Amino acid sequence: MKRIYGVLVFIISIFLFLGICRQVQADTGQGRVLFISSYSYGWDTVQVQIEGLKEGMDPDIAVDYEFMDTKRLDVEVATQLLYDRLLYTLSVVPPYDVIVVGDDAALNFVMDYREELFSGIPIVFEGINNVQYARELAEQDPLVTGVLEELSLEKNIDLILQLRPQTKRIVAILDDSLTGEAERQNFYAIQESYPNLTFAEINVSDCTTVDLRTRLWQQSNDAVLLFLLMSEDKSGKLYTNLEAVQAVVKYTKVPVMRMVDSRIEEGLLGGYVASMRKSGQIAGQMASSIIRGTDPTKIAVADSPNLYYINEEVMLKYDLNISKLPKDVEIINHQITFFEKYSSIVLPMVVFAIAMVIILVIVGYDNLHRRKLLSELEGTRTILESASQHDFLTGLHNRSKFVEDLTQMIEQEVPCTVIMLDIDDFKNINDVYGHAAGDEALKQVADRMKAMSSQILTPYRYAGDEFIMILLSEQGKIVEKTAYGCRQIFANDFIIRGAKKKVTGSIGIASYPKDADNVEQLIVCADKAMYQVKKSGKNKFAFYGQEPESM
Repeated sequence: MKRIYGVLVFIISIFLFLGICRQVQADTGQGRVLFISSYSYGWDTVQVQIEGLKEGMDPDIAVDYEFMDTKRLDVEVATQLLYDRLLYTLSVVPPYDVIVVGDDAALNFVMDYREELFSGIPIVFEGINNVQYARELAEQDPLVTGVLEELSLEKNIDLILQLRPQTKRIVAILDDSLTGEAERQNFYAIQESYPNLTFAEINVSDCTTVDLRTRLWQQSNDAVLLFLLMSEDKSGKLYTNLEAVQAVVKYTKVPVMRMVDSRIEEGLLGGYVASMRKSGQIAGQMASSIIRGTDPTKIAVADSPNLYYINEEVMLKYDLNISKLPKDVEIINHQITFFEKYSSIVLPMVVFAIAMVIILVIVGYDNLHRRKLLSELEGTRTILESASQHDFLTGLHNRSKFVEDLTQMIEQEVPCTVIMLDIDDFKNINDVYGHAAGDEALKQVADRMKAMSSQILTPYRYAGDEFIMILLSEQGKIVEKTAYGCRQIFANDFIIRGAKKKVTGSIGIASYPKDADNVEQLIVCADKAMYQVKKSGKNKFAFYGQEPESM
């Protein structure tokens, strides 16, 4: 009987112990957090924020997620959809201990429906661009705190001027979204601080897909692009963050900076950036601290976790001086140097180098002679390389360079126009006045073409008395204006053997992609247009597929 009584006491004790454990668990609780993002999970900066949030929070805290998707939806529509969803959700799930919001639209939503949906719940914000508003909220509401996102345009411009002193233009890439408008105001607000720089923008919302590519391609060498925001163009093409970065990198020939640590490894230069991951980590730590019992009023608003974040591959691509980077910079895509790779054998190599120096001293005269020969060979190689891309007589780029440039533009789908010029009756000039006179005529045509060249118009000598130009446009008015400009090449008399002579020319014009979609066919179309001019009496110009116009 005593044994049975003892077993009963033991069982009752076990149940009492389990009940106490459950009570302790209920008292402490794992904690529940709701993360509301202004965007969608597919937006990779959001993924980085969430990764940082998880790293910063205690592992036993449960996190739910809601996404407004304002990159694709109108803000009012996104707000209403989230409100309807949360109105029901919050009525059937246990209450949350902390609300974490990512970016401005989510913070605006939470504060607009504070009393109705989130009354008494601490709010932790991160990734907020409107810094002044965030600070004011934290001062007015004791349950609001978080991490600021302060993007320093000044530090980024100062950095690029240090790395690339020839910079004269800062061109922002942005759109007409809510965030884009805020970025635009911030961008132009600092213009007065840089009187020697021109501030301009590429508004993606005003550009078709083709226009956007053309504008990126046409940026001059004294420009630097600042990638701020690119979500949808005028053609209705939606861009993920990755697609936007890839498009910008593919169609530009100048460095592209960015102020957040997202997709910089894809070919952007980087800059002084706000770290999305670190912002998420700090917000997660704040939420965990609140759940563990810390009074939100004791948690101060954290400054933006910024750092210099630079892609070394892009530095090397644009020949930027790495030694001019700040000391605390974080380098990605680092190119391992020979010294770094073989640091463990540096001393033996030094010994070997000293031995080699001794040997070189002994055979100094012979090596000096060889270096002289190598220098002469190098000079010859440089001359040959230049000659391989230039016409010796006129100084223009040659046919090989023309084909190379045109191929590159068509591969990158940049709209352009080919203008082919041929001197009429050039054989008669050679026969009557001699080949030296013919050379004079060719050089004068080349000089007049050089005077026409610009950022969008490049002349080449194609063959014999044929010249050719590439115009970085297929727009009718621009092409027609250029065609009339080409007409002026033959408007004034030429000086042949010291005397004024009238020289005329026939001009054929074809555009990509309107007339042809490959290099060979585009040249054929221009040649056919020029041949049509020859047949109809010369001294005119013609567009491919149209009748010649009188010169």
